[in-house]
Amino acid sequence: MIMSRIEAPRDEVTGNLVDRLLAGLPTEAVLIDPDVTASYANDMASFCEAGTPAVVVLPRTVEQVQHVMRIATELRVPVVPQGARTGLSGAANASDGCIVLSLVKMDRILEINPVDRIAVVEPGVINATLSRAVNEHGLCYPPDPSSWEMCTIGGNIGTASGGLCCVKYGVTAEYVLGLDVVLADGRLMTTGRRTAKGVAGYDLTRLFVGSEGSLGIVVRATLALKPQPPGQLVLAAEFPSARAACDAVVKVMEGGHVPSLLELMDRTTVKAVNELAHMGLPETTEALLLAAFDTHDPAANLAAVGALCEAAGATQVVPAEDAAESELLLQARRLALVALEAVKGTTMIDDVCVPRSRLGDMLEGIERVADKYALTIGVCAHAGDGNTHPTVCFDASDPEESRRARESFDEIMALGLELGGTITGEHGVGVLKKEWLAREIGPVGVEMQRAIKAAFDPLGLLNPGKLF
Repeated sequence: MIMSRIEAPRDEVTGNLVDRLLAGLPTEAVLIDPDVTASYANDMASFCEAGTPAVVVLPRTVEQVQHVMRIATELRVPVVPQGARTGLSGAANASDGCIVLSLVKMDRILEINPVDRIAVVEPGVINATLSRAVNEHGLCYPPDPSSWEMCTIGGNIGTASGGLCCVKYGVTAEYVLGLDVVLADGRLMTTGRRTAKGVAGYDLTRLFVGSEGSLGIVVRATLALKPQPPGQLVLAAEFPSARAACDAVVKVMEGGHVPSLLELMDRTTVKAVNELAHMGLPETTEALLLAAFDTHDPAANLAAVGALCEAAGATQVVPAEDAAESELLLQARRLALVALEAVKGTTMIDDVCVPRSRLGDMLEGIERVADKYALTIGVCAHAGDGNTHPTVCFDASDPEESRRARESFDEIMALGLELGGTITGEHGVGVLKKEWLAREIGPVGVEMQRAIKAAFDPLGLLNPGKLF
């Protein structure tokens, strides 16, 4: 790697940039071999342009991040921060001539405090690694994106990610108490607190959560923890239509129940999971609803929800008998997006969130879009909070099918806004949804967001071309 970095061709501008970076970074932290840097060009989103980075930097300390930002500001070089690149909106895609600042080497858990119920971590810590570490102290870190075995806490903060348990425990933003952030000019700013309460000044911590690296570089996070709940039990309910399953969701929430998970998979998704993993899910169903409780008496909770599902038209309700059966059902849900990708080879994964009361309208509308464009569109959803993931399956080598895929994607987002929803519940805006953000928040909203961006990043160097 070191030899390829030294021997890679460099023009005068790139050479000067690399030399300046190396003045404050170890040699192994600076990559310029084009075969290597190309692998850092994009995240997992489809239809998102990516440029060619001039250099990739992998810092290990806050001081090294500050050095990178000072050089970038002095030379007017854009910087694109990255985590594990598991994002689905193009937010981590490189721009031409940029510094890709990969934070995956900053992966230390600095503190777990059972009394204050906080963890202090660097941005490169893997979500699942943190979760397992705090479990050893009888605590839990609830946010659990489907990619939790790969995604980083820094990436979760950048995109304000969610997960399967949001219906009860909420999203990432609700667990970020404080941040250390390197600003565009290299200064270090601390926001937020370690205390359970705190309302001093503007809430800058929340401003950075979901900012997709456009306002500063998160180098440390103080996260709230909760007591580890009892193990959960899961129920699976089959329905003759997606509408019936959504009616059950409405009844569950209307009845005051607080499931730890309430997930929906349509028939296309169920079939794809079976074909990928041979899990024996019921392919005769039109929609499969998974409900879970992590209370001290989950069986009683599941029985009550099962009765509501039957009242909504469920053809079969099967509660898991133990933790092993529950985990098998959850594994099927976690495989949904991977399984749908195998259907045609390429997917566009939408992320439209609507009010729970409009969830049935959303799923029926997606079926109409699939018929209109003659495409396979599978839906898995965090049904308990109305967050749907319509996944368009298509052959990327077929230009006509690719065109229809893009048009169907846009039509689904328009449907979400029409139903009173939002264009993204957890994946972020990135490159993929820039024009749709403008439609959702309106011209005054765009103006104010650009003003905030200019206050933190007056030269426009941080993750340019994202959001708006």
